Amino acid sequence: MAYSNGRRPQVLTHFINLYSDITPVLSGYKVVNSYPHDKGAYTQGLVYHDGYFIESTGQEGRSSLRRVEIVTGEVLFKHDLETKFFGEGIVLYKGRIFQLTWTTRVGFVYDAESFTLISRIHYDTQGWGLTTDGEQLIMSDGTNKLYFLEPDYFTVLSSVEVYDNREAVWQLNELEYIDGEIWANIYMTDRIARIDPASGKVLGYIDLTGLLSENEKPEENDEVLNGIAWDEQGSRLFVTGKHWPRVFQIEVSRQLGWQK
Repeated sequence: MAYSNGRRPQVLTHFINLYSDITPVLSGYKVVNSYPHDKGAYTQGLVYHDGYFIESTGQEGRSSLRRVEIVTGEVLFKHDLETKFFGEGIVLYKGRIFQLTWTTRVGFVYDAESFTLISRIHYDTQGWGLTTDGEQLIMSDGTNKLYFLEPDYFTVLSSVEVYDNREAVWQLNELEYIDGEIWANIYMTDRIARIDPASGKVLGYIDLTGLLSENEKPEENDEVLNGIAWDEQGSRLFVTGKHWPRVFQIEVSRQLGWQK
């Protein structure tokens, strides 16, 4: 509160951005294997479970929840969403699949085996990515913020803003929780951010430039990298993209240096 020449007080508000004190490590990758992927799938969420992928696809009128055979890419079972919904991120939590939608602020909870709808969830932001640390669900909404949610009622318990040493990191998309870190696709880029869930600081970036060959890339500009699945027991990492013809198993194997 400030005073000027005895006049009535005015409230002065200042906003301060605090950047990370960590310079993120920039890493590369090595392709271990690749598998066919349905080019009709606008991939929004990808989960490894019990030897299969569970995949969420987007676009109004074409959104779905799928169980996919890894080696062949065959869609073994598919649940189609109502045409008004644009499917987004998913997570598997204690026998239930949670699926977000983009702008309708409603999501769905299914039985993980039968895909039978159990209930609906509601939230106050856009829905983009979803993962879990085993106790809470973690959601992105396209901003630089991550939300930590209570699973039964989808209540926001806390949130954290994501920064690297230079700026806020926006357009956080598909999420995966790997070895105590949140990994996030950054929409419209070939990068995955490795994020400390406690502080929101970016620990590193994985540069996946060139993963999909030029002759395999879809013609549309938004058919970008999106989809991270982690096989914890087998320590296998899978990535794909929207309308990509391949799912890649990769290793983050080369440290390229520090992100300046």
